[in-house]
Amino acid sequence: MACTSFHVLRLAPWVPVVGLEIHAQISSNSKLFSGSQVQFAAPPNSLVSFFDASLPGTLPVLNRRCVEAAVMTGLALNCSINKKSLFDRKHYFYADLPAGYQITQQRVPIAVNGSLSYSRCIDNKMSQMVTKTVRIKQIQLEQDSGKSLHDDTRSQTLVDLNRAGVGLMEVVMEPDMCCGEEAAAAVRELQLILQTLGSSQAVMAEGQLRVDANVSVHRPGEPYGVRTEVKNINSVRFLAKAVDYEIQRQIEELENGGKILNETRAFDSKLGCTVPMRDKEGKQDYRFMPEPNLPPLILYDAKSLPANMNHQQVVNIDWIHERLPDLPSVKRAKLVERYGILPEHSFTLLNEDGLTEFFENVVNQTQMKPKKVIGWVLNYLLSYLKQHSLTVKESPISSFLLADLLNLLEKKEISSTAAKQVLAELWKGEGKTPLEIVKEKKLELIQDQKELEQICQAVIDGQENEVMAIKAGNRKVLNKLIGLVQRETQGRSNPVLVKQLLEKRLSE
Repeated sequence: MACTSFHVLRLAPWVPVVGLEIHAQISSNSKLFSGSQVQFAAPPNSLVSFFDASLPGTLPVLNRRCVEAAVMTGLALNCSINKKSLFDRKHYFYADLPAGYQITQQRVPIAVNGSLSYSRCIDNKMSQMVTKTVRIKQIQLEQDSGKSLHDDTRSQTLVDLNRAGVGLMEVVMEPDMCCGEEAAAAVRELQLILQTLGSSQAVMAEGQLRVDANVSVHRPGEPYGVRTEVKNINSVRFLAKAVDYEIQRQIEELENGGKILNETRAFDSKLGCTVPMRDKEGKQDYRFMPEPNLPPLILYDAKSLPANMNHQQVVNIDWIHERLPDLPSVKRAKLVERYGILPEHSFTLLNEDGLTEFFENVVNQTQMKPKKVIGWVLNYLLSYLKQHSLTVKESPISSFLLADLLNLLEKKEISSTAAKQVLAELWKGEGKTPLEIVKEKKLELIQDQKELEQICQAVIDGQENEVMAIKAGNRKVLNKLIGLVQRETQGRSNPVLVKQLLEKRLSE
């Protein structure tokens, strides 16, 4: 199937509207209503209890950890926590849903009316960022379904119920966004918050965070247009592409006199476009009804907690609130304040798993100022890791080795050119220390000033035109002479000292 490419962003007469529904798998050892273990990539149907398989006579038992995770997430997203929430049955018939219904929270969810602040770049410039806020309509607890695996060669569908009954939080965002970049930035910030809280590992590649995007366009001043839903997007990058494609597709359709269908679509990452799945014109009747096997979920705070109540048997909202960790926005502010780095650098540190700890470890082990350390961490370490598709934890260079190298540079024992050569050797992971590499490659700075003076004089003698230009007032040419001295010394000269020596010689 071929897809039309929309290269020109034509939004002038149109207003795009984007809302998100995000399913986050709760980080818990067992499922939402059963004692079955939760484990990624376990052998098929090896983690299925009688309740998960919906055998007659089995009853749900609510997992306390899942409730606490939902409360924690709601508090972090500035939600009101409902002290009384209800469970409902949502009926639909999938092969991987043995009961024929999902237990969810349709009428009264656990948390409502929150907000999420996120930052996005202007014109893809990290130095120019704007903060925006999206409203959170609600957070609800619900079960995940199993997984259907389609074997086309045998014309079979195989069902794996390991995921059936795993606890999910569905975070419903209001349609406050207008493009793929905003949607991606909001989801990335939510992902960082969930990971900071520990309420979800939120690894999209493992299906722990799945996004449904609702997209529509309308003329300014007119009611919202017919929306389409792009289902099960499993990457922040794909989310941005899917939303932008769908916006452009709808504009193109309407401008050509067509009609937007209220349908469910999927994003084809290989083709870079959305494709129809099923239409919603005949709206499915989920036949919601109260879940008869679960009583209302009652939560307490410090004021409403009865004196004779066993604290082990209740969920205390205030107790959870007091133990919330610093959220990503607070962490970023602290990094900027503590180390004097730029705000955009704090975003990069937090966006890469483990990079903040790596940076702080280097700072604590080196005499170099944090402002200079951040340059080495982001410009050299991180760019290398990305080039080789490695995580920070997989880096062949430890924070100790990088700090060791930066100490040699700070003590002026090597030049920055030599430091980059040492870094290139450290990537090989041969177990050598920076000092051993410096000695082996003879990269120490030339300490003998007389030797440097002789090299500087030889460069001056061989560059008559450049010398004349400098004496005529063109000081920029001096950089060429410094570069030539660096080449002669194979990067073993201190550029600051070389500049001083050249200026002294040229003024004589």
